[in-house]
Amino acid sequence: MEPLHAKLFAAGTGSLLTAITMTPFDVVKTRLQTQPPKPKSHQLFARPPPNACCQPNNVPCVRGMSSLAIPTFSRSEVVCVWDHGVLRQERVHGFYDAIKHVVRVEGLRGLWKGAGTTILIGVPASTAYMVTYDHLLHSVSPLLVTPSAITPLFAGITARTLISTVVSPLELIRTNLQSTPSSSSNPNTLRSVISSVATLVQKQGPMVLWKGLGPTLYRDVPFSGLYWVNYEGLKSWFNRNGREGTSVAFASGAMSGILAALVTSPFDVLKTRRQALIMSTPSHTTSTMPLLRHMVQTEGYSALYAGFGPRMAKIAPACGIMIACYEGVGKYLAKPL
Repeated sequence: MEPLHAKLFAAGTGSLLTAITMTPFDVVKTRLQTQPPKPKSHQLFARPPPNACCQPNNVPCVRGMSSLAIPTFSRSEVVCVWDHGVLRQERVHGFYDAIKHVVRVEGLRGLWKGAGTTILIGVPASTAYMVTYDHLLHSVSPLLVTPSAITPLFAGITARTLISTVVSPLELIRTNLQSTPSSSSNPNTLRSVISSVATLVQKQGPMVLWKGLGPTLYRDVPFSGLYWVNYEGLKSWFNRNGREGTSVAFASGAMSGILAALVTSPFDVLKTRRQALIMSTPSHTTSTMPLLRHMVQTEGYSALYAGFGPRMAKIAPACGIMIACYEGVGKYLAKPL
């Protein structure tokens, strides 16, 4: 197989495996990042409907919700509150609680919500990204950048900027498909999200599709630069110590992904929150810096690391699988027959 064709097939295989296996982590991360801020006291929002009733499975109905003050219930007794005209599900508290919540409300299939859109976005985007990086690293960067030690930084930043900009509209759809629904009886669906996006485009113009690109680039560009610098450095270190092959690629990719994710997690939250707000509250400001200040003031600095657990659980294997497939499968297919 021609080297370019082998690289394309290997990158596509890696991105497909990553999309299928890592989507549940992405769903949980997005839910944790887009759920309403935690109330500062045990109070309901003003003026719920008379005799409103929250009745989850196997739990007695909780009435009397017209009162502002409520006693402290256990999480198993109260699962929704009247929030801006909607009976919301209870808050989720961490990775495993979010998984249980999604499965209970939407079934096991809910953990793969948006998988089709993820594949539609991820496979061509990741394939283009990997091949673009490889071309920049070996053919373009050496001509433009010296010393050679920073060529992975230049190639990674350039490739990610190009690909993130192109796929931003699809990422907007995927984020809102996976985000916290306004109520359990009105889940986000691909048809409803696309309809909402079409309405936004009619009202605000095509450029609304690229809202959220700023924090996306704040997250992806430094992540990509840090990832590739660390990856190439770790792989070289392993090679100098007599270790090479697919296992080295996986380990180097996983460790590099963790290091890059630690630095860029706040921008991942900002990107997710901004794209979700565009759909849920289009009249509110979603500019990056005002949104950052608002989150810190109302929710504290910990809000910038919402969904940190599932993101880290996803990043390490995802980066490892992707680069291991790219290097392992690519080299195997490129061998002369």
